[in-house]
Amino acid sequence: MVPEETAALPGDMEKSKPPLLVLTGPTAAGKTALSIRLAKALDGEIISADSMQVYRHMDIGSAKISYAEQSGIPHHLIDILEPEEAFNVVRFQKLAKEAIADILARGRLPILVGGTGFYIQSVLYDVDFTETQEDAGFRTAMEELARREGPEALHERLRAKDPEAAAQIHAHNVKRVIRALEYHARTGGKISEHNETQRQNQAAFRFRCFVLTDDRARLYARIDRRVDKMMEEGLLDEVRALRERGLRADAVSMQGLGYKELLAYLDGAYDLEQAVYLIKRNTRHFAKRQLTWFKREKDVIWVDRSSFAGEEEILRFLIDRSEALLRGASSQSLGRSKDAQQKTSGHAAGLSSEGARQEASGQTAGRTEENG
Repeated sequence: MVPEETAALPGDMEKSKPPLLVLTGPTAAGKTALSIRLAKALDGEIISADSMQVYRHMDIGSAKISYAEQSGIPHHLIDILEPEEAFNVVRFQKLAKEAIADILARGRLPILVGGTGFYIQSVLYDVDFTETQEDAGFRTAMEELARREGPEALHERLRAKDPEAAAQIHAHNVKRVIRALEYHARTGGKISEHNETQRQNQAAFRFRCFVLTDDRARLYARIDRRVDKMMEEGLLDEVRALRERGLRADAVSMQGLGYKELLAYLDGAYDLEQAVYLIKRNTRHFAKRQLTWFKREKDVIWVDRSSFAGEEEILRFLIDRSEALLRGASSQSLGRSKDAQQKTSGHAAGLSSEGARQEASGQTAGRTEENG
């Protein structure tokens, strides 16, 4: 059953603002395959809002979409960095804004897809990071403290300075804990209060933000199956190769789920069975934190799989609510011609019958719900 439509959709802002579509949600919700069909229907290009898929040589553990699975849809912010390089929200925001401008200039719709909520918020509301510029010396000192005393000791420091931020950031997310401590050291303020202030900003775009989710038990079952599939596809060999090139636990890239647990296994911390158990457990916990984040966000449209008859109905729901966004956009903000708009509308109109044929013949995108 499709959820009832509200009188006013989130993201209905000034028509002069450029349009942006966002498809987010917890890991393993099925965002990737759905985003391909959505991009095809709306003449869009996809910008990855994922903190791990930016890295080359890290394909399996990041559930990175393959070139074949992209089905001709241009993807941005995938495979742009080596795993030795650092990546953070400030760098993401800059690259994402550049990609959005490029896509709009070519008359297409930018679609931001991924589960990193803070990254998405930074773009939607043009979060100001001028007060949170990096202090290399401070970060190095905090990283050394985390190595020497453990991430929990670092997290306790944050709890004393900013209890709200500590409640929102997991102790093992050392990168974000250090960023919060650094903000306090530089400004004397709390990053939780700064983020809340930024959250009240007016959106920089005329947008739709869809949060794709599912029944908790089904979501967790998909996570477990996904981890098993990653192990079968060679995740351990992928981590071993990264270790052989000199990457260790203090690298930003190696803090990703699956990588940190298997790296610890290779370092002798525990056996392989325990490592796989920890990947599944930590990924489930991560999905829960993602849902908590999205529930705090304003102007989102929840898309619960359990409320729909199937993938086709979900797609129709997304298209219906996205087409109003395109109709409201000025030709200048979108940069698209009248012919392009007519082409998009025609494609979307014929999608229901085409999607039904694909589902019946099993030709939908490879990972479907297993890929998020």
